[in-house]
Amino acid sequence: MADSRLAILSRHFTSAAEAADCKAGSCSFGQNLGWIKISPEVSEALKHGTPIVALESTIISHGMPYPQNFETAKELEVIVRENGAVPATIAILDGVPCIGLTTEELEILARLGSKARKTASRDIALVMAGRENGATTVSATMYLASKVGIPVFVTGGIGGVHRHGENTMDVSSDLTELGNTPVAVISAGIKSILDIPRTLEYLETQRVTVAAYRTDEFPAFFTQTSGCKAPARVESPEHCARVIDANIRLEQKSGILIAVPIPREHSASGSLIESAIQQALQEAREKKITGNAETPFLLARVNELTGGASLASNIALVKNNASIGAKVAVSLAQLQKRSYNRL
Repeated sequence: MADSRLAILSRHFTSAAEAADCKAGSCSFGQNLGWIKISPEVSEALKHGTPIVALESTIISHGMPYPQNFETAKELEVIVRENGAVPATIAILDGVPCIGLTTEELEILARLGSKARKTASRDIALVMAGRENGATTVSATMYLASKVGIPVFVTGGIGGVHRHGENTMDVSSDLTELGNTPVAVISAGIKSILDIPRTLEYLETQRVTVAAYRTDEFPAFFTQTSGCKAPARVESPEHCARVIDANIRLEQKSGILIAVPIPREHSASGSLIESAIQQALQEAREKKITGNAETPFLLARVNELTGGASLASNIALVKNNASIGAKVAVSLAQLQKRSYNRL
C-alpha cells in the first residue's frame, strides 16, 4: 500500500535529484511550477510507511530572531527523531516547494528571517511563479503535507479569528484549510492574541474535529486554560491515532486539531500575557498594521513587553508538541500497519 502511494505521487512530484537538476536549469520554467522536491529521507519514509511529522517554516523565519530560530528548528527535528519519526520541515526555496530540508536549507531560512515571504495556501502559486523563498504558514504546510501523504503536522499554535474579527472579517486561512484538508494538526491550541471562543465556533462550522490532550479545557497557547470547554478529549498518542485513522477511513475532507496544553512549568502568567496583548493590539491599531503582518508584529511585541517570557514559553510549547506529535505519528503508522496486515 505504501509502495503504491509513492508510485502515484511520483507521477506528480520530483525527487530531490530531479528538483536539483531543474533548479540548475535542465528543465523549463513551466515544468518547474508543477514539481515538489521531496528529500531522500522523506521519500524513503513515504515508500516504507515510516512515521513522518510535518513541520512549518514560518516559525523559523517569522517567529523568532536568528540564531535562536535556527537552533530551535534543529532541536525540533532532533525531538521528532528521538521519538521515532522522520521530520519533514516544509518551505518553498527558489520557487520550489520542499518537503524535508537539509541543515543548510534550514539555516538559509533562518538567516532570511522576514525576508522570506510569509506563505499561506493562497500564496503558494505566487511564490512558485516568482521563484521566491517562502516560509509556509499552517495552511500552506497542511496543504503541501497532504499532497505527499503526510497525515500529522506539528506547529506552535494555529491562526484563527482575530479580536474584533466580527467587524474586520480578519479570519486566518488556517481555519478554512483545516476544513478542507485531512491533516491532523498538533498544536498548543489557538494563538492567545486571537479570539479563541469565536475561533472554536468557526472550526465547528468548518466540520473540524477538535480535541484537547488530557484536559477538558481548551488551552490558550501561552497558558493552559482559556475559559473554553474543549469539544472533546483525547488521552494518549494511541487515542489520537485512532481518531486520525477513523477520519482517514471515513474519507473526511476536513482535518483534525489536537490541542496540547503547554507544560505547567513553562506556562506564562495569564494576566501578564493578556495585559501585553492588549497593549500590542492598541499599538497595531495605531500603526495600522493589518493582514498577515499583524500576527508577527503582535507576537514580537508581546515578547518585548513580557521581557522575553512569551518567546521562552513559545519555544517550550512547540518542543512539547513535537514530542507528542511524533508519538502520535508512530502510533498511527503502527495502527495502519496492523490494519494492512489483516487484509
